[in-house]
Amino acid sequence: MSREPIIDVIIPAYNEEASIAHVIKDIPKYLVRNIIVCENNSTDRTAEVASEAGAIVVSEPEKGYGNACLKGMAYIESLESNPDIVVFLDGDYSDYPEQMPELVRPIINDGMHMVIASRAVGQLEKGAMMPQQVFGNWLATTLIKLFYNVTFTDLGPFRAIRYDKLIEIEMQDKTFGWTVEMQVKAAKHKFRFTEIPAKYRKRIGVSKVSGTVRGTILAGHKILWTIFKLL
Repeated sequence: MSREPIIDVIIPAYNEEASIAHVIKDIPKYLVRNIIVCENNSTDRTAEVASEAGAIVVSEPEKGYGNACLKGMAYIESLESNPDIVVFLDGDYSDYPEQMPELVRPIINDGMHMVIASRAVGQLEKGAMMPQQVFGNWLATTLIKLFYNVTFTDLGPFRAIRYDKLIEIEMQDKTFGWTVEMQVKAAKHKFRFTEIPAKYRKRIGVSKVSGTVRGTILAGHKILWTIFKLL
């Protein structure tokens, strides 16, 4: 890019009162235009804490990871000028927001369309991912390789994508299939992508997905269903 890129950050958040300020604080402010926290029908002070920490807060009352991300995209679409890059980041402080310059660099310097921060090839704190998460990622990425002939190592939530490409793939999933939908559609659209090694730590609080048997089963089913339905 011939100029400094405009970068907006979308953070879906449900009951992340204890962690959201840490996430916002660690984002390199010189790098981004807007930090958008998409509060997803929380029952705690997530929205207030995020606003006090300096984020723009939008509310999506219909629960679902994808719903929250779509609300953030709708906010960006309402702005007078579009960003060049959108970064997606979880609100539980398991990712390292300070890795954002490394995440966006391949888009800015190397012409990539999308970059995934991969926990599978990064530094994983002991206990940060449950065994079912590790297996689920392996299974999903293996199926993507089999059906779409592209190699990912992770479905990690920390990712950057060019805004025009994000609009092109017309994201629709409203729940757990959001990340895999993006990667499968990127494969089908022949996007140029790469991965960087992600540092990953134990989240603050209990996961709404891997923290329960029901959440794990529902997420796994949705991810596999998304891979097959997009064939």
